[in-house]
Amino acid sequence: MNEEKRQHLEFIQNIITRMNTNSFQLKGIAITIVSALLAIYASSQNVIFVYLGIPPTLLFWFLDCYYLQQERKFRGVYNDVAGLKKIIEVKPYEMPIHKYTKKIDKQFSYCNVFFSKTIFWLYFSIILFLVIIGFVLICSCLTF
Repeated sequence: MNEEKRQHLEFIQNIITRMNTNSFQLKGIAITIVSALLAIYASSQNVIFVYLGIPPTLLFWFLDCYYLQQERKFRGVYNDVAGLKKIIEVKPYEMPIHKYTKKIDKQFSYCNVFFSKTIFWLYFSIILFLVIIGFVLICSCLTF
């Protein structure tokens, strides 16, 4: 492997690492916001704060999907440059992520990323938890 190719792979790997870090930070921020809203509910006893956690969770879910989709595209570029797969011809120092679409492979699809195991279960479980907790709290308030 020549120096040019090695450096190109290093650039791509650095981008993949940044995307992965962004995704991890989004998950942490989403959980922090939901926890803060639940803490506010605990002090105010206003159920609306439980449901206010749903829109930011959805927002972070969409953002996280974007970063994972970009990461998958850069992995596709990495695989092509490294010679592991030959989907698209990549020139030295080129990063043609726009060519990696769902027509080439379904893993590059936003919908496929949205329902991936790593993202779907986290955000869906948070939203489901908030809905169930909110419903239980509303029902318990109605019975007293």
